[in-house]
Amino acid sequence: MKKKSQIITKKFHHKESNEKLIRRFIKKVKKERIVEEVRDRRRYEKPSVKAKNKREKAQRARLREERKKQRALERRRRKI
Repeated sequence: MKKKSQIITKKFHHKESNEKLIRRFIKKVKKERIVEEVRDRRRYEKPSVKAKNKREKAQRARLREERKKQRALERRRRKI
């Protein structure tokens, strides 16, 4: 799935410092995952390796969500 390339711009808010503007810009870049995409494109990755990495990443995300739900359940049990 290819994303359309998008130019990211940030305008000054009223009475905003340069540091705050830079922080907002960096946050936007991280959210859009631009740096990660550049790193991924640095070298060619075979489609089979790409699929394997995608499966592993999805599995880690599922495990993370599962642990998160378990912790939430434990917190609820402690409150009761």
